Amino acid sequence: MNRSGVEFSVFTKPWKMALPELGSYVKGLGFDAIELPVRPGYPVEPDTCVVRLAAAVKALSEEGIRIASIAGPTDAATIAACGEAGIEVIRICPRLNEGEEYMAYEDRVRREFDGLVPHLAEAGVKLGIQNHCGRWVCNGMGLHHLIESYDPQHVSAVLDFAHCALAGEQPEMALDMVWPHLCMVNLKNAFWRRATGPEAEVAEWKTYWTSGRQGLASWPKAIHELRTRNYEGVVCLTAEYSDHANVDRLIKADIAFARQLFGNE
Repeated sequence: MNRSGVEFSVFTKPWKMALPELGSYVKGLGFDAIELPVRPGYPVEPDTCVVRLAAAVKALSEEGIRIASIAGPTDAATIAACGEAGIEVIRICPRLNEGEEYMAYEDRVRREFDGLVPHLAEAGVKLGIQNHCGRWVCNGMGLHHLIESYDPQHVSAVLDFAHCALAGEQPEMALDMVWPHLCMVNLKNAFWRRATGPEAEVAEWKTYWTSGRQGLASWPKAIHELRTRNYEGVVCLTAEYSDHANVDRLIKADIAFARQLFGNE
């Protein structure tokens, strides 16, 4: 933890390095921890998670980096492997299927959570449910409504301020809604960019992922709210940028900005 009581993590999706190299690299950027993608093509894949996760924790810890969370599957074997490796959070974004009514979606997802709770309780692991604009739970109120009945030690909230902003939700409102279940926050930023010219009959818009200073989400406002509430926990910078060629430059600037706002220069 830093002086502010937060732990800075980074989602390592942009970098498919060997684990010791990855640990050294993100440590040099100024991070304390990572969110590890457990996905095909990465050092730990879904099929190898059970046997490789503990080794990944060891390899990264030797570089001074902790695995604070994974982004991966939620089957019983993966949950158990996370528990054995000391990884507390599996971050997920449950998706709304095409043609599925929203309330039926919530019922389906809750049934899935209900089936996982015994495994989560036994392993000491929690699901971190992230809001995501589009065909997902898109804001803090959606997160609250979906998970309010669960023990936050089993099913918790990962609040993504950029997706809140894209959905028009202010950070203080979102934090009010999810605070009792909050386990982690995401920092990234974006704005809506027009994808069609003014001559189009109907305008189309796309999300443009940008640096922390430039998007719709006010990092100063969000971090002020977190500090006012004495938030202590993981702050994950997701390293998501539409300018893929400049990820390394942008993430260096963003972690410096985040540290400045938290008083951790």
